Amino acid sequence: MAFNGVWHTSFTVSDMDTSVAFYSGLLGMEIFHQQVQHNEYTAKLVGYEGAHLKVVMLRIPGAFVGPSNHHLELVEYVHPRGEKTDVSTNRPGSPHLCFITDDIHGEYNRLSAAGVRFKAPAPVEIVAGVNKGGYTVYFLDPDDITLEMLQPPAGRPWGTLDGREVTKP
Repeated sequence: MAFNGVWHTSFTVSDMDTSVAFYSGLLGMEIFHQQVQHNEYTAKLVGYEGAHLKVVMLRIPGAFVGPSNHHLELVEYVHPRGEKTDVSTNRPGSPHLCFITDDIHGEYNRLSAAGVRFKAPAPVEIVAGVNKGGYTVYFLDPDDITLEMLQPPAGRPWGTLDGREVTKP
């Protein structure tokens, strides 16, 4: 395989200030870098003549991050402005990002009290598969992008690195 990692995930958002308030203020991600991209390179990259973008790169404090030093990139197209797209979870091409938590019930209550929209009335117990014994729930960001919160079952490794299991930091 020619790839040897993932640099980041990116979401196109309608209003950068609203999205940063959600991801940084409410979800607790920290801003790693922000910039305005309005140059020939960016126009070639995205395929829109005269493209003008606002970009904010976020990371989860204390979480493993690769060489990019961020987990999520938010992009607002100042020019050309795009129209809202139906990103319902069942639509082909819709994004979905899952966050890990130690306290899904507490976070559900905190985010619900802040007005976050959830797809279930409470975290859902996982009753089958590799995450059996854990809990999960879908929720929506300000642009209706589906996010997920997952509390893995007790004892489940958090990942692998070079084939070795990695436990929670």
